[in-house]
Amino acid sequence: MTYTVGMYLADRLAQIGLKHHFAVAGDYNLVLLDQLLLNKDMQQIYCCNELNCGFSAEGYARAHGAAAAVVTFSVGAISAMNAIGGAYAENLPVILISGSPNSNDYGSGHILHHTIGTTDYGYQLEMVRHVTCAAESITDAASAPAKIDHVIRSALRESKPVYLEIACNVSAQECVRPGPVSSLLSHPSTDTVSLNAAVDAAVAFLEKAERTAMLVGSKLRAAHALKETEALADKLGCGVAIMAAAKSFFPEDHAGFRGLYWGEVSAPGVQDLIEKADAVICVAPVFNDYSTVGWTAWPKGDKVLLAETNRVTVAGQTFEGFTLPEFLTALAQKAPARPLSAKETTYVKPEIAPAQADAKLTNDEMARQINAMLTSDTTLVAETGDSWFNAMRMHLPRGARVESEMQWGHIGWSVPSSFGNAMGSQDRQHVVMVGDGSFQLTAQEVAQMVRYELPVIIFLVNNRGYVIEIAIHDGPYNYIKNWDYAGLMEVFNAGEGHGLGLHAKTSAELEDAIKQAQANRRGPTIIECHIDRSDCTDTLVKWGKRVASANARKPQAV
Repeated sequence: MTYTVGMYLADRLAQIGLKHHFAVAGDYNLVLLDQLLLNKDMQQIYCCNELNCGFSAEGYARAHGAAAAVVTFSVGAISAMNAIGGAYAENLPVILISGSPNSNDYGSGHILHHTIGTTDYGYQLEMVRHVTCAAESITDAASAPAKIDHVIRSALRESKPVYLEIACNVSAQECVRPGPVSSLLSHPSTDTVSLNAAVDAAVAFLEKAERTAMLVGSKLRAAHALKETEALADKLGCGVAIMAAAKSFFPEDHAGFRGLYWGEVSAPGVQDLIEKADAVICVAPVFNDYSTVGWTAWPKGDKVLLAETNRVTVAGQTFEGFTLPEFLTALAQKAPARPLSAKETTYVKPEIAPAQADAKLTNDEMARQINAMLTSDTTLVAETGDSWFNAMRMHLPRGARVESEMQWGHIGWSVPSSFGNAMGSQDRQHVVMVGDGSFQLTAQEVAQMVRYELPVIIFLVNNRGYVIEIAIHDGPYNYIKNWDYAGLMEVFNAGEGHGLGLHAKTSAELEDAIKQAQANRRGPTIIECHIDRSDCTDTLVKWGKRVASANARKPQAV
């Protein structure tokens, strides 16, 4: 059999560990999809539309380390770019692959379908460069191996999405075979002089402080530094707080764990832990308007050591040329013990009192019952909205994961992302918390959970509106057309699937629904939780007011 460009791509994807790739068919990618199907080490997984395909790949990358999505030109890829923007913001290595026009049409003056009606087909490549760390167009077989390797290597090194478009008549053309995958997995050498200088500066910084605290940020997983951060916390013995988007990135059973730092909506005692410390080690943080509660909770200045994914800043000096894991490991060997902040504070485990069985279902009771079902093998996906704040107040057993999208904040993200996540980690229990407004954007992908018999449990909060938007800035645009969400499962089953749709209006009904959902191992379950619109977490209300205030700042005079 002739070895082709498509085979080369498939082999490289399999070599980096992908067991699945996500796809939506279109005439510019059909031959490529055929070529990918020839590789028996990967399964081709189909999505309802290209936006969902991109988010499914994003979820797979969260679970599996990397992912690929295959779409058609323009009408497909531009739709998927929304999700690729999310992958860029959330530091996830997603490989977006688009079929493209016949190579003979480039420069011919032809106007083609699935384009914007001009004779220049380069606009898609130009657009996608803004949301990827590498982008290539393949219009000949000879250059394909180098371009494929370049984008995959870039995605893995930078933990960012990349883009590859392949002309529809080139994917089946003859091509050389790939060498060892080690060429894609190797990293640049470490600047040991810079690393040692950074560690010495950090040690000197810590030795001057009495009250040291650590703040764990959302880029920690992308930096592959979870274990190294825990080891440094062991050595320091100080109090450790997490930022909201880093929930589950630091074990909550650790002796130094003190809870969430989020300005005035922090866990009890944590705001003082961070803001009154003499030295704060910020590990892989993202300080944006949401994470700083409208710019009111932003640790900076001389008392902050900022350890980013590829740079360390301490005492007014910046060091680079090494990775975050290398820095944390070297610092843990030399850092002085600094247990004072841990001794002065305690971790307050979140507690919610159980409701009466026949009591009307509340947000608190829903959160309590979801927390009770979490195990070390659970992945909890929290949609943009009050689901964020419900997830933040849960206590996690070691190994449990929380997935959120606080930088990109695309409502509806959770449904396709949880589909991809479940496909990439089928040994785990997958739980989704999503609001009704968010669900309406991407509901179709539940049908693919039915198709592939993934037992995802979806807690759908039916409170008839965008409650997070109501908290930030109210208006008639925040209220939606109600659906029978649980009833949709019969539509998705179509007489052959095993999805389950349930309603919960009381505490007892929710408890029973959870038991049924956990017993349903051959498909997803939607538990439609009927909750009053005004029933939300206090933290959402407080946080929303701060964000609204930041959004409402008047223009400054020039």
